[in-house]
Amino acid sequence: MALTLFYHPIFLLHLTGGVHPERPERLTATRKLLEESGLLNHLKELEPRPAKEDELQRVHAKEHIDRVRVTAQEGGGYLDSDTVVSFSSYEAASRAAGAAVSAVDEVVQEGNDVFCLVRPPGHHATSDRGMGFCLFNNLAVGAAYSLSEKKHSRILIIDWDAHHGNGLQEIFYGDRRVLYVSLHQSPLYPGSGSIREVGSGEGKGYNINIPFPPRTGEESYLKAFSQIIVPAAREYDPELIMIAAGYDGHFADHIASLALRATSYARMIALLKSEFALPFVVSLEGGYHLTALAQSVAATISELAEVPYHFEEQAPPEDKEDPLRLIEEVKKVQRKYWPL
Repeated sequence: MALTLFYHPIFLLHLTGGVHPERPERLTATRKLLEESGLLNHLKELEPRPAKEDELQRVHAKEHIDRVRVTAQEGGGYLDSDTVVSFSSYEAASRAAGAAVSAVDEVVQEGNDVFCLVRPPGHHATSDRGMGFCLFNNLAVGAAYSLSEKKHSRILIIDWDAHHGNGLQEIFYGDRRVLYVSLHQSPLYPGSGSIREVGSGEGKGYNINIPFPPRTGEESYLKAFSQIIVPAAREYDPELIMIAAGYDGHFADHIASLALRATSYARMIALLKSEFALPFVVSLEGGYHLTALAQSVAATISELAEVPYHFEEQAPPEDKEDPLRLIEEVKKVQRKYWPL
C-alpha cells in the first residue's frame, strides 16, 4: 500500500500574524525535513481540490461558511480572540477540508493511505463556529462526504491532538456511523471531553473520551490503545480509519503539558496497522514546536509508508502518572457499549 501526501501552497497564505503559534512555518519546516530525510521521494504527492459549498454544508451552517468567506473578502479579521482569518484564509480552509474529501476518493480509487499536510487545522470547528485556530472541520467534512456518497458506512476517527476535538465530537455526537475517540490532556482548552460524554440518541456509546492528566506519556497512550481503542474498534468493525493528528502532545511543545515523543506517534500507527488491514486518512491538526512537529510528522509518515527514518531524539520527562486508574474509569463507563 502506497502513501499519498496532499499539500497545496495556498496553505502558507493563511496568515495569522508573526507571533501566532499556528503559523505557515509549521508546514515549511515539516516539508523541509521530509525533503532532507528523503521521505518525500517515497510519497505520491497531490494537490487537493477545494471543498464544494454543499460538502461544507453537510457539517457547517451556511451562516458560518459565509462568515469565513466574507471576512476573508473584506481583508481579514477574527472569529474569536485567537482564530484569525486573512485574505486567503477561505481558500486555504476550503482546500484543507477538500484534502480530506480528496483523501477519501484516493482511498477508494487507489487503495492508498493518505497524509493531509494542511492548515488551518479543523477539529475544534463546530457546526456553526470557528474556534481554536480552526475555520472548517476538515476531517468532519471528509467523513460526511464519505458517508453521504456511500463510500463508507462505518468510520473510526481517532483524535490524538493534546486538545479535545470538541468540533468533531459535536458534529457526530448523535451519529452511530462515526465512532469518535479522543485522547487529550485535561484540564486544557477547550474544556470539553469528559469520560461521561458518550454520545446521544442513536450515537450513544459512539463517543469515547480519554482525558489524560498533564505529563502523561507513551506508555499510558499505548495502554489506552490496547485496552480501550482496539477492543472497541474490533467490535465496531470500521471500514475506514481517520486520524486527527495533532502533535502538540510532544514533550517539547509548550502549548500543552504531555510527555509524548515523535516515535510515540509512529508506535500508535504501528499498533493500529497490526490490528486493522484498512486504509488510513491522517490529517494534521496541532503541533507548534517546529522541530518536534516536523519529526513527529516524519515518524508518522515513515510508519505509514514503511520507509525507515532514523533521528536522534531527546528523552521526554518520565511518565509519572499511573494510567491504570483513568483507563479503568473510562472502561467502566464504556463497558455499557463495548466489550472492554
